[in-house]
Amino acid sequence: MMILAPSMLSADFKVLGEELKTIEDNGAKYVHYDVMDGMFVPSLSFGPAILQSIRPASNLVHDVHLMIEEPIRYIEPFAKASADIITVHLEACEDLDATIAKIKEYGCKVGVSIKPATPVSALEPYVEKIDMILIMSVEPGFGGQKFMPVALEKIAEAKAMVDAKGLNIDIQVDGGIYTHNVEDVIKAGANIIVAGSAVFNGDTEANTKAMMEILNRYE
Repeated sequence: MMILAPSMLSADFKVLGEELKTIEDNGAKYVHYDVMDGMFVPSLSFGPAILQSIRPASNLVHDVHLMIEEPIRYIEPFAKASADIITVHLEACEDLDATIAKIKEYGCKVGVSIKPATPVSALEPYVEKIDMILIMSVEPGFGGQKFMPVALEKIAEAKAMVDAKGLNIDIQVDGGIYTHNVEDVIKAGANIIVAGSAVFNGDTEANTKAMMEILNRYE
């Protein structure tokens, strides 16, 4: 299934509930919730309290991306705040196996992300334990960056790896994705598309429809 996961980082927080309803009504299935700690990445963003407060505003899958050092410390509060998927960075975990186990303990799906400089092969020991791979197509930490073309090779490599193992794992891509390049990302092997500026900058309804029109061609 092709899934659009608009990144809440780019939404208008004055009307956040309306923004969530708009993306849901126009075909998005997930909302991507970027958590930044000012350590693993330079920026700060949201905590579990905001996630909990927005949960009643939609039926979207809450896709929580922890861009934080030692995310195992925050699995419990985000799970209790109603995260459906929790993605951690391979580079941020001293013990990734323990972190994966902690996410599963709280009944959430598990995603593992890698930054642009990290080889896809680093994921191989973990792929049979997780539900989703997240390939970063920009350096994590800031919205509005330009898509890095090397990500297409990494998406294809990740797809080939999971297919060779006969696994049913989602491949998500995050960073610099717009209507002009989303088809390249899909053709490389991704099925979950994170888009922030492309959805929320301007007319959210029209932007969501435009992205979904493209994704629906690949169902």
